[in-house]
Amino acid sequence: MTNLDHGKFTRVTTTFHSLLALDVFLLFFTGYAIMFHDELWWLLEFMGGNAAVAALHRLAGFGLMVLITFWTLLTVLSSTGRSNLTSIVPTPDDAKAFVQDVRFVLGDADERHPNARQFAGGTADDVPLLSYVGKGVLWIFTVELFLLTVSGLLIWSKTGLMQYMATKTAAMAFVTFHGLLGVIMLMGVMFHVFEHGFHPAFYPVETKAFVPRSMIPESHGESEGTGIENLTLSPSWGWAANLMGALTVIGIVSVLIASIFDEGYPVPRELAVGGGPANFLLTVGVNVGVLVLFVGLVLSVYGNVLRRRWERQLEQRAAGSAATDGGRPEGSDGE
Repeated sequence: MTNLDHGKFTRVTTTFHSLLALDVFLLFFTGYAIMFHDELWWLLEFMGGNAAVAALHRLAGFGLMVLITFWTLLTVLSSTGRSNLTSIVPTPDDAKAFVQDVRFVLGDADERHPNARQFAGGTADDVPLLSYVGKGVLWIFTVELFLLTVSGLLIWSKTGLMQYMATKTAAMAFVTFHGLLGVIMLMGVMFHVFEHGFHPAFYPVETKAFVPRSMIPESHGESEGTGIENLTLSPSWGWAANLMGALTVIGIVSVLIASIFDEGYPVPRELAVGGGPANFLLTVGVNVGVLVLFVGLVLSVYGNVLRRRWERQLEQRAAGSAATDGGRPEGSDGE
């Protein structure tokens, strides 16, 4: 571990992150099997057909509401939650960091603003918990999840929605709004997977999102620096990052284009490959986007596997230390 673990999270936060990721991935796989039924006919069939996919999507939607309710109550009622809420509020320094970063990209500044240097060796005292980029991602995801939940509830029953919106045209417009929100979030999640899974300092997964701070040592050995100087670049990072970057771009562009042409609602009774404006390249591109999501799902599971391995190592060290000191390791009394 290095100072790159700055902004370590509690066990509750890491658990919530994992559950939210799994739920959102299920929403994506089911929702886009419905929306892009031409391009993703195999996914629709794999998950049991139209009725099964619709049921799974609603179940995942209910799970999302439970998670959002839990996190809202935790944020409001706990002191840690209220403290975290204040830490994600944009500040004037965030605006300055954004301006300086733009100047840096344009060659008009010598370095990035300290508020945006979390991954460049800055110490925890100098670097905030979240950069303006991180805050922006959190707020965008929060607004998107809220709007998706509300719109999803309203279109749970097509008949009820049409009665509420007065006309079928207005109801379909609301359904389209729900779909477009999902497309925007889908593109954001694909970029999020690439950004945090293939950053050279984190590859193949950013462990702080899965390992709680109670399991991370505060000391990084005898290093006088921040710890970043001890990192070595994985030999496979170069080709993996380039490949994943290309797949992410292809997936985002394809999903965006497909969302313009495919109404995707309601789901046809029979699967039809190539119906509507779908063509071979667009079909490949949308499936590439799903592949990127699948990689994100695999990395999320892998992050939890790493957490469990680290827990076992800590338990073994604690047991060995207790035995060396003449004490009895926990559980040695037969419990």
